[in-house]
Amino acid sequence: MNTTKSILTIIAATLVSTLPLLAQQKKAASTGGTSPHETTSAVIDGNRVTISYGRPFTKDPKTGEPRKIWGGLVPWEKAWRTGSDEATLLVTQQPIVIGGTTIPAGAYTLYTVPSESGASKLAFGTKVGAWGVPVDEKNDLARVDMKKETLEKPLDQFAMAVAKNPSGGGVLKLMWENTQFSVPFTVKK
Repeated sequence: MNTTKSILTIIAATLVSTLPLLAQQKKAASTGGTSPHETTSAVIDGNRVTISYGRPFTKDPKTGEPRKIWGGLVPWEKAWRTGSDEATLLVTQQPIVIGGTTIPAGAYTLYTVPSESGASKLAFGTKVGAWGVPVDEKNDLARVDMKKETLEKPLDQFAMAVAKNPSGGGVLKLMWENTQFSVPFTVKK
């Protein structure tokens, strides 16, 4: 079991360090790729959770005009890449339990299916290294419900966070425009 964890940790570390380089090559070859990229990480109950993602702005990069994000640029009820450019990557060194589902240690593509009236979903895909939105739902390990809240202050640039949850465990947060989506998780012992 420890050998498996070690191998998964090495694979995940390799993916985290290699994917940004591959993405830069893809961006250089395309006309897109105008958003800055960020990696956010936190250690929750002894487990490091890392997310690498593109950070688009509310303003259109070509015109500078503000865009409606939720229900506009990001349509309701359709898969969204949860950022910009290449697919968002989540790496967990230990299994986590999120929305009642165990996500084994490893690397996953994150994407979102936002909903205007129902529960918005955060999806964990097993196919990593893709560009944009995952094409095939059969690669989904899980889809979990997220809590939707109104932000006190609007955010011009999309942001994600991995944070400690005051009630224990951690929480994944997605924030943009006037909206925050979040979902708590625990580290499986």
